Amino acid sequence: MSRDGDGCLGSGGGDDASDGDGDGEGKETSLGPLDASSPAAEVADAPKKRKKPKKKKKGPKPLPLPTKQSSPPRVLLSNLFPSGEYPEGEVQHYTSAPTAAAEARYNARQSSVDDVFLQNYRKAAEVHRQTRQWVQESVKPGQTLLDIAEGIEDSVRALLGHAGLETGDSLKAGMGFPTGLCLNHQVAHYTPNPGQKDVVLQHQDVLTVDFGVHINGWIVDSAFTMAFDHTYDNLLAAVRDATDTGVKAAGVDVRISDVSAAIQEAMESYEVDIRGKTFPVKPVRNLSAHNIKQYRIHGGKSIPFVKNRDQTKMEEGEVFAIETFGTTGRGYVHDDVGIYGYGLNHDAPLTVPLPLASARRLHKTIRENFSTLVFCRRYLDRLGLERYLAGMNSLVSHGIVEAYLPLADVQGSYSAQFEHTFLLRETHKEVFSRGADY
Repeated sequence: MSRDGDGCLGSGGGDDASDGDGDGEGKETSLGPLDASSPAAEVADAPKKRKKPKKKKKGPKPLPLPTKQSSPPRVLLSNLFPSGEYPEGEVQHYTSAPTAAAEARYNARQSSVDDVFLQNYRKAAEVHRQTRQWVQESVKPGQTLLDIAEGIEDSVRALLGHAGLETGDSLKAGMGFPTGLCLNHQVAHYTPNPGQKDVVLQHQDVLTVDFGVHINGWIVDSAFTMAFDHTYDNLLAAVRDATDTGVKAAGVDVRISDVSAAIQEAMESYEVDIRGKTFPVKPVRNLSAHNIKQYRIHGGKSIPFVKNRDQTKMEEGEVFAIETFGTTGRGYVHDDVGIYGYGLNHDAPLTVPLPLASARRLHKTIRENFSTLVFCRRYLDRLGLERYLAGMNSLVSHGIVEAYLPLADVQGSYSAQFEHTFLLRETHKEVFSRGADY
Protein backbone atom coordinates (compact mmCIF):
# COMPACT_ATOMS: atom_id res chain seq x y z
CA MET A 1 0.00 0.00 0.00
CA SER A 2 3.00 2.28 0.31
CA ARG A 3 6.48 2.39 -1.07
CA ASP A 4 9.50 2.10 1.21
CA GLY A 5 11.44 5.31 0.54
CA ASP A 6 12.13 6.98 -2.75
CA GLY A 7 13.80 5.00 -5.53
CA CYS A 8 16.85 6.76 -6.94
CA LEU A 9 19.13 5.92 -9.87
CA GLY A 10 22.70 7.24 -9.68
CA SER A 11 24.14 9.15 -12.65
CA GLY A 12 26.92 7.49 -14.57
CA GLY A 13 30.46 8.80 -14.06
CA GLY A 14 33.13 9.55 -16.66
CA ASP A 15 33.41 12.42 -19.12
CA ASP A 16 34.12 11.57 -22.73
CA ALA A 17 35.42 15.10 -23.38
CA SER A 18 38.57 14.47 -21.31
CA ASP A 19 39.96 11.46 -23.22
CA GLY A 20 43.31 13.20 -24.05
CA ASP A 21 43.02 12.94 -27.85
CA GLY A 22 45.02 16.02 -28.95
CA ASP A 23 46.74 16.82 -32.25
CA GLY A 24 50.32 15.46 -32.54
CA GLU A 25 50.15 13.45 -29.35
CA GLY A 26 52.73 10.60 -29.32
CA LYS A 27 55.12 12.16 -31.99
CA GLU A 28 58.77 12.76 -31.01
CA THR A 29 60.54 15.96 -32.23
CA SER A 30 64.39 16.21 -32.02
CA LEU A 31 65.95 19.67 -31.61
CA GLY A 32 69.58 18.42 -31.84
CA PRO A 33 72.43 18.97 -29.36
CA LEU A 34 72.84 22.46 -27.96
CA ASP A 35 76.17 24.25 -27.87
CA ALA A 36 77.10 24.94 -24.27
CA SER A 37 78.01 28.50 -25.15
CA SER A 38 74.82 29.23 -26.95
CA PRO A 39 72.16 31.42 -25.37
CA ALA A 40 69.78 28.55 -25.55
CA ALA A 41 72.13 26.47 -23.44
CA GLU A 42 72.39 29.23 -20.91
CA VAL A 43 68.64 29.32 -20.61
CA ALA A 44 68.48 25.58 -20.30
CA ASP A 45 71.13 25.56 -17.56
CA ALA A 46 69.49 28.38 -15.59
CA PRO A 47 67.51 27.38 -12.54
CA LYS A 48 63.81 27.03 -13.31
CA LYS A 49 61.37 29.25 -11.50
CA ARG A 50 58.64 27.26 -9.82
CA LYS A 51 55.15 28.54 -10.23
CA LYS A 52 53.31 28.96 -7.00
CA PRO A 53 50.25 26.74 -6.93
CA LYS A 54 47.05 28.69 -7.05
CA LYS A 55 45.12 28.57 -3.85
CA LYS A 56 41.83 26.79 -4.26
CA LYS A 57 38.88 28.90 -3.39
CA LYS A 58 37.13 27.47 -0.40
CA GLY A 59 33.39 27.11 -0.71
CA PRO A 60 31.00 28.00 2.06
CA LYS A 61 31.30 25.72 5.06
CA PRO A 62 28.33 23.40 5.52
CA LEU A 63 26.05 24.54 8.29
CA PRO A 64 26.22 22.40 11.42
CA LEU A 65 23.23 20.21 12.07
CA PRO A 66 20.83 21.61 14.67
CA THR A 67 21.08 20.07 18.13
CA LYS A 68 17.66 20.95 19.51
CA GLN A 69 14.11 21.42 18.33
CA SER A 70 12.70 24.84 17.48
CA SER A 71 9.50 26.36 18.84
CA PRO A 72 7.15 25.78 17.10
CA PRO A 73 8.73 22.48 15.98
CA ARG A 74 10.10 22.85 12.46
CA VAL A 75 13.50 21.09 12.55
CA LEU A 76 13.49 17.88 10.54
CA LEU A 77 13.76 15.04 13.04
CA SER A 78 16.29 13.15 10.93
CA ASN A 79 18.65 16.14 11.35
CA LEU A 80 18.43 15.78 15.13
CA PHE A 81 19.11 12.04 14.85
CA PRO A 82 21.58 11.75 11.92
CA SER A 83 22.45 8.15 12.84
CA GLY A 84 18.90 7.07 12.05
CA GLU A 85 18.57 5.50 15.49
CA TYR A 86 15.64 6.87 17.49
CA PRO A 87 15.02 6.59 21.25
CA GLU A 88 13.65 3.29 22.48
CA GLY A 89 10.33 3.49 24.28
CA GLU A 90 9.77 2.53 27.90
CA VAL A 91 10.46 -1.19 28.40
CA GLN A 92 8.08 -2.94 30.78
CA HIS A 93 8.84 -6.54 31.64
CA TYR A 94 5.91 -8.82 32.33
CA THR A 95 5.03 -9.42 35.96
CA SER A 96 5.73 -13.17 35.68
CA ALA A 97 9.35 -14.01 34.85
CA PRO A 98 9.79 -15.65 31.43
CA THR A 99 10.81 -19.28 31.33
CA ALA A 100 14.28 -20.28 30.19
CA ALA A 101 12.76 -21.59 26.96
CA ALA A 102 11.02 -18.28 26.32
CA GLU A 103 14.26 -16.39 26.95
CA ALA A 104 16.09 -18.67 24.52
CA ARG A 105 13.45 -18.15 21.82
CA TYR A 106 13.54 -14.40 22.36
CA ASN A 107 17.33 -14.20 22.09
CA ALA A 108 17.35 -16.41 19.00
CA ARG A 109 14.88 -14.12 17.25
CA GLN A 110 16.59 -10.83 17.99
CA SER A 111 18.58 -10.97 14.78
CA SER A 112 15.40 -11.37 12.76
CA VAL A 113 13.46 -8.51 14.37
CA ASP A 114 12.36 -6.05 11.70
CA ASP A 115 14.51 -3.06 12.62
CA VAL A 116 12.79 -0.87 10.00
CA PHE A 117 9.46 -1.49 11.72
CA LEU A 118 10.90 -0.58 15.14
CA GLN A 119 12.68 2.54 13.87
CA ASN A 120 9.50 3.70 12.10
CA TYR A 121 7.57 3.39 15.34
CA ARG A 122 10.28 4.97 17.49
CA LYS A 123 10.68 7.88 15.09
CA ALA A 124 6.91 8.47 14.98
CA ALA A 125 6.84 8.40 18.79
CA GLU A 126 9.64 10.98 19.01
CA VAL A 127 7.73 13.25 16.62
CA HIS A 128 4.71 12.89 18.90
CA ARG A 129 6.74 13.71 22.03
CA GLN A 130 8.41 16.81 20.55
CA THR A 131 5.13 18.12 19.15
CA ARG A 132 3.14 17.62 22.33
CA GLN A 133 5.91 19.22 24.41
CA TRP A 134 5.41 22.36 22.35
CA VAL A 135 1.61 22.08 22.80
CA GLN A 136 1.93 21.83 26.57
CA GLU A 137 4.28 24.81 26.69
CA SER A 138 2.49 27.09 24.23
CA VAL A 139 -1.27 26.45 24.32
CA LYS A 140 -3.04 29.03 26.46
CA PRO A 141 -6.61 30.29 26.95
CA GLY A 142 -7.58 32.76 24.24
CA GLN A 143 -6.35 30.62 21.33
CA THR A 144 -8.77 29.10 18.85
CA LEU A 145 -9.04 25.35 18.45
CA LEU A 146 -8.36 25.76 14.72
CA ASP A 147 -5.01 27.46 15.41
CA ILE A 148 -4.07 24.72 17.89
CA ALA A 149 -5.00 21.92 15.47
CA GLU A 150 -3.13 23.47 12.55
CA GLY A 151 -0.12 24.14 14.77
CA ILE A 152 0.03 20.46 15.76
CA GLU A 153 -0.39 19.20 12.22
CA ASP A 154 2.11 21.65 10.71
CA SER A 155 4.65 20.54 13.33
CA VAL A 156 4.17 16.83 12.68
CA ARG A 157 4.53 17.26 8.93
CA ALA A 158 7.61 19.50 9.29
CA LEU A 159 9.38 17.06 11.63
CA LEU A 160 8.70 14.17 9.25
CA GLY A 161 9.57 16.11 6.10
CA HIS A 162 6.29 15.19 4.41
CA ALA A 163 3.98 18.12 3.72
CA GLY A 164 1.34 15.81 2.26
CA LEU A 165 0.58 18.11 -0.68
CA GLU A 166 1.84 15.84 -3.47
CA THR A 167 -0.15 12.80 -4.47
CA GLY A 168 0.67 9.88 -2.17
CA ASP A 169 3.04 11.87 0.07
CA SER A 170 0.79 11.67 3.13
CA LEU A 171 0.76 7.86 2.78
CA LYS A 172 4.53 7.74 3.35
CA ALA A 173 4.40 9.67 6.64
CA GLY A 174 2.17 12.22 8.29
CA MET A 175 -0.91 12.48 10.46
CA GLY A 176 -2.38 9.17 11.59
CA PHE A 177 -5.82 10.78 11.92
CA PRO A 178 -7.22 14.32 12.39
CA THR A 179 -6.23 16.11 15.58
CA GLY A 180 -8.95 15.69 18.20
CA LEU A 181 -9.55 18.69 20.46
CA CYS A 182 -12.41 18.11 22.89
CA LEU A 183 -13.67 20.52 25.52
CA ASN A 184 -15.43 19.59 28.77
CA HIS A 185 -18.44 17.33 28.01
CA GLN A 186 -17.08 16.53 24.53
CA VAL A 187 -15.37 13.17 24.96
CA ALA A 188 -13.87 12.26 21.57
CA HIS A 189 -13.78 12.98 17.85
CA TYR A 190 -14.11 16.73 17.64
CA THR A 191 -11.90 18.65 15.24
CA PRO A 192 -12.42 22.17 13.82
CA ASN A 193 -13.56 22.14 10.22
CA PRO A 194 -14.08 24.77 7.50
CA GLY A 195 -17.21 26.84 7.88
CA GLN A 196 -17.53 26.28 11.62
CA LYS A 197 -17.56 29.17 14.06
CA ASP A 198 -14.23 29.62 15.84
CA VAL A 199 -14.11 27.99 19.27
CA VAL A 200 -11.91 29.91 21.72
CA LEU A 201 -10.20 28.07 24.59
CA GLN A 202 -11.24 29.42 28.01
CA HIS A 203 -9.42 29.26 31.36
CA GLN A 204 -12.09 27.05 32.93
CA ASP A 205 -12.04 24.52 30.06
CA VAL A 206 -10.71 20.97 30.20
CA LEU A 207 -8.98 20.28 26.87
CA THR A 208 -8.25 16.79 25.55
CA VAL A 209 -5.61 16.58 22.80
CA ASP A 210 -5.57 13.38 20.73
CA PHE A 211 -3.38 13.05 17.63
CA GLY A 212 -1.58 10.31 15.76
CA VAL A 213 1.70 10.17 13.83
CA HIS A 214 2.34 7.51 11.21
CA ILE A 215 5.30 6.35 9.15
CA ASN A 216 4.56 3.84 6.39
CA GLY A 217 1.13 3.28 7.94
CA TRP A 218 2.35 2.36 11.44
CA ILE A 219 0.51 4.73 13.76
CA VAL A 220 1.53 6.05 17.16
CA ASP A 221 -1.79 6.94 18.82
CA SER A 222 -1.38 8.98 22.00
CA ALA A 223 -3.54 11.48 23.89
CA PHE A 224 -3.41 13.68 26.96
CA THR A 225 -5.62 16.19 28.77
CA MET A 226 -4.82 19.76 29.85
CA ALA A 227 -6.55 21.94 32.44
CA PHE A 228 -5.63 25.45 33.53
CA ASP A 229 -7.73 25.27 36.72
CA HIS A 230 -6.51 22.91 39.47
CA THR A 231 -10.14 22.04 40.23
CA TYR A 232 -9.87 19.24 37.68
CA ASP A 233 -6.57 17.75 38.84
CA ASN A 234 -8.19 14.65 40.32
CA LEU A 235 -10.15 13.98 37.13
CA LEU A 236 -6.93 14.01 35.12
CA ALA A 237 -5.12 11.90 37.74
CA ALA A 238 -7.88 9.26 37.65
CA VAL A 239 -7.77 8.81 33.89
CA ARG A 240 -3.99 8.85 33.71
CA ASP A 241 -3.83 6.21 36.45
CA ALA A 242 -6.38 4.08 34.62
CA THR A 243 -4.37 4.24 31.40
CA ASP A 244 -1.11 3.37 33.14
CA THR A 245 -2.85 0.48 34.90
CA GLY A 246 -4.18 -0.83 31.60
CA VAL A 247 -0.75 -0.64 29.96
CA LYS A 248 0.82 -2.43 32.92
CA ALA A 249 -1.84 -5.18 32.88
CA ALA A 250 -1.42 -5.89 29.15
CA GLY A 251 0.79 -8.72 27.96
CA VAL A 252 1.11 -11.77 25.76
CA ASP A 253 -1.75 -14.24 26.43
CA VAL A 254 -3.47 -11.79 28.81
CA ARG A 255 -7.26 -11.82 28.49
CA ILE A 256 -8.97 -8.59 27.46
CA SER A 257 -11.47 -8.98 30.32
CA ASP A 258 -8.63 -8.84 32.85
CA VAL A 259 -7.25 -5.61 31.40
CA SER A 260 -10.73 -4.05 31.40
CA ALA A 261 -11.34 -4.98 35.04
CA ALA A 262 -8.02 -3.42 36.09
CA ILE A 263 -8.83 -0.18 34.24
CA GLN A 264 -12.26 0.13 35.85
CA GLU A 265 -10.98 -0.51 39.34
CA ALA A 266 -8.27 2.14 39.03
CA MET A 267 -10.55 4.83 37.59
CA GLU A 268 -13.45 4.33 39.98
CA SER A 269 -11.18 4.77 43.00
CA TYR A 270 -11.17 8.55 42.33
CA GLU A 271 -13.65 11.36 42.82
CA VAL A 272 -13.41 15.06 42.05
CA ASP A 273 -14.83 18.15 43.79
CA ILE A 274 -16.12 20.75 41.34
CA ARG A 275 -17.50 23.98 42.77
CA GLY A 276 -18.60 22.41 46.03
CA LYS A 277 -20.06 19.22 44.57
CA THR A 278 -18.38 15.78 44.59
CA PHE A 279 -18.50 13.60 41.47
CA PRO A 280 -17.26 10.03 41.10
CA VAL A 281 -15.02 9.55 38.05
CA LYS A 282 -16.79 7.10 35.75
CA PRO A 283 -15.28 5.13 32.87
CA VAL A 284 -17.07 5.69 29.55
CA ARG A 285 -18.91 2.43 28.96
CA ASN A 286 -19.38 2.56 25.19
CA LEU A 287 -15.84 3.44 24.12
CA SER A 288 -12.86 1.09 23.97
CA ALA A 289 -9.12 0.86 23.58
CA HIS A 290 -7.96 -1.05 20.50
CA ASN A 291 -5.17 -2.74 18.61
CA ILE A 292 -3.56 -1.10 15.57
CA LYS A 293 -2.77 -2.54 12.15
CA GLN A 294 -0.90 -0.97 9.27
CA TYR A 295 -2.94 1.96 7.91
CA ARG A 296 -5.82 0.96 10.23
CA ILE A 297 -6.18 2.78 13.53
CA HIS A 298 -8.70 0.20 14.80
CA GLY A 299 -7.36 -3.27 14.06
CA GLY A 300 -10.32 -5.37 15.20
CA LYS A 301 -9.71 -6.04 18.91
CA SER A 302 -11.41 -3.81 21.48
CA ILE A 303 -10.67 -3.33 25.18
CA PRO A 304 -13.61 -1.80 27.11
CA PHE A 305 -13.05 0.20 30.29
CA VAL A 306 -15.53 -1.85 32.33
CA LYS A 307 -15.67 -5.47 33.40
CA ASN A 308 -16.74 -7.95 30.72
CA ARG A 309 -16.45 -11.61 29.79
CA ASP A 310 -14.29 -11.25 26.68
CA GLN A 311 -11.81 -14.13 26.80
CA THR A 312 -9.90 -12.93 23.72
CA LYS A 313 -6.17 -12.91 24.38
CA MET A 314 -3.53 -10.41 23.43
CA GLU A 315 -0.85 -11.89 21.20
CA GLU A 316 2.87 -11.44 20.69
CA GLY A 317 3.70 -8.95 17.93
CA GLU A 318 0.46 -6.99 18.30
CA VAL A 319 0.44 -3.22 18.69
CA PHE A 320 -2.16 -1.81 21.09
CA ALA A 321 -3.32 1.69 21.97
CA ILE A 322 -4.56 1.69 25.55
CA GLU A 323 -6.70 4.79 25.92
CA THR A 324 -9.14 5.44 28.74
CA PHE A 325 -11.88 8.04 29.01
CA GLY A 326 -13.20 9.21 32.36
CA THR A 327 -16.14 11.54 32.95
CA THR A 328 -18.16 13.23 35.67
CA GLY A 329 -21.30 12.69 33.60
CA ARG A 330 -23.34 9.59 32.79
CA GLY A 331 -20.41 7.58 31.53
CA TYR A 332 -22.14 6.98 28.21
CA VAL A 333 -21.47 8.99 25.02
CA HIS A 334 -23.89 9.96 22.27
CA ASP A 335 -23.38 11.39 18.78
CA ASP A 336 -22.95 15.15 18.76
CA VAL A 337 -23.57 17.61 15.94
CA GLY A 338 -21.12 17.99 13.07
CA ILE A 339 -18.56 15.71 11.43
CA TYR A 340 -15.17 14.70 12.81
CA GLY A 341 -13.79 12.95 9.75
CA TYR A 342 -14.03 10.16 7.21
CA GLY A 343 -12.34 6.86 6.59
CA LEU A 344 -12.23 4.55 3.59
CA ASN A 345 -13.64 1.16 4.56
CA HIS A 346 -10.78 -1.35 4.39
CA ASP A 347 -12.96 -3.99 2.70
CA ALA A 348 -14.63 -1.62 0.21
CA PRO A 349 -14.17 -2.65 -3.46
CA LEU A 350 -11.77 -0.62 -5.59
CA THR A 351 -14.30 0.03 -8.32
CA VAL A 352 -17.90 0.86 -7.54
CA PRO A 353 -20.56 2.17 -9.95
CA LEU A 354 -21.26 5.66 -8.64
CA PRO A 355 -23.86 8.02 -10.10
CA LEU A 356 -21.81 11.20 -9.56
CA ALA A 357 -18.59 11.95 -11.44
CA SER A 358 -17.50 14.04 -8.45
CA ALA A 359 -17.83 10.97 -6.22
CA ARG A 360 -15.68 8.89 -8.57
CA ARG A 361 -12.96 11.57 -8.61
CA LEU A 362 -13.12 11.94 -4.84
CA HIS A 363 -12.86 8.17 -4.37
CA LYS A 364 -9.65 8.17 -6.43
CA THR A 365 -8.21 11.10 -4.43
CA ILE A 366 -8.97 9.36 -1.12
CA ARG A 367 -7.36 6.08 -2.22
CA GLU A 368 -4.24 7.87 -3.49
CA ASN A 369 -3.72 10.20 -0.52
CA PHE A 370 -5.22 8.55 2.57
CA SER A 371 -6.04 4.91 1.82
CA THR A 372 -7.69 3.67 5.04
CA LEU A 373 -6.25 6.45 7.24
CA VAL A 374 -8.92 8.70 8.75
CA PHE A 375 -8.96 12.25 7.33
CA CYS A 376 -11.06 15.39 7.68
CA ARG A 377 -12.34 18.21 5.52
CA ARG A 378 -9.35 20.42 6.38
CA TYR A 379 -7.08 17.83 4.74
CA LEU A 380 -9.15 17.87 1.54
CA ASP A 381 -9.02 21.68 1.48
CA ARG A 382 -5.19 21.51 1.74
CA LEU A 383 -5.16 19.41 -1.42
CA GLY A 384 -7.14 22.13 -3.23
CA LEU A 385 -10.42 20.24 -3.51
CA GLU A 386 -13.60 22.26 -3.84
CA ARG A 387 -17.33 21.44 -3.76
CA TYR A 388 -16.78 17.85 -2.72
CA LEU A 389 -19.57 17.43 -0.16
CA ALA A 390 -22.09 15.93 -2.60
CA GLY A 391 -19.51 13.41 -3.76
CA MET A 392 -18.60 12.60 -0.14
CA ASN A 393 -22.23 12.02 0.79
CA SER A 394 -22.52 9.66 -2.17
CA LEU A 395 -19.49 7.66 -1.02
CA VAL A 396 -20.89 7.44 2.51
CA SER A 397 -24.34 6.33 1.34
CA HIS A 398 -22.77 3.59 -0.82
CA GLY A 399 -20.77 2.23 2.12
CA ILE A 400 -17.39 3.08 0.58
CA VAL A 401 -16.50 5.72 3.17
CA GLU A 402 -17.51 5.82 6.82
CA ALA A 403 -18.33 9.14 8.49
CA TYR A 404 -17.26 9.69 12.10
CA LEU A 405 -19.30 11.98 14.36
CA PRO A 406 -18.19 13.84 17.49
CA LEU A 407 -19.01 12.01 20.74
CA ALA A 408 -20.19 13.74 23.91
CA ASP A 409 -21.54 13.11 27.41
CA VAL A 410 -24.23 15.27 29.02
CA GLN A 411 -23.88 19.05 29.02
CA GLY A 412 -22.18 20.38 32.14
CA SER A 413 -19.99 17.32 32.64
CA TYR A 414 -16.21 17.10 32.25
CA SER A 415 -14.15 14.36 30.64
CA ALA A 416 -10.49 13.46 30.24
CA GLN A 417 -8.41 11.04 28.14
CA PHE A 418 -4.90 9.61 28.30
CA GLU A 419 -3.47 7.10 25.83
CA HIS A 420 -0.29 5.17 24.98
CA THR A 421 0.78 2.92 22.10
CA PHE A 422 2.92 -0.15 22.77
CA LEU A 423 4.21 -3.34 21.15
CA LEU A 424 3.87 -6.74 22.82
CA ARG A 425 7.06 -8.79 22.60
CA GLU A 426 7.76 -12.18 24.07
CA THR A 427 9.50 -11.12 27.27
CA HIS A 428 8.45 -7.46 27.53
CA LYS A 429 6.38 -4.68 26.02
CA GLU A 430 7.81 -1.47 24.55
CA VAL A 431 5.67 1.60 25.27
CA PHE A 432 6.61 3.68 22.23
CA SER A 433 4.79 6.88 23.21
CA ARG A 434 5.96 7.14 26.83
CA GLY A 435 7.63 10.44 27.68
CA ALA A 436 8.72 12.50 30.65
CA ASP A 437 5.32 14.23 30.60
CA TYR A 438 3.09 11.12 30.84
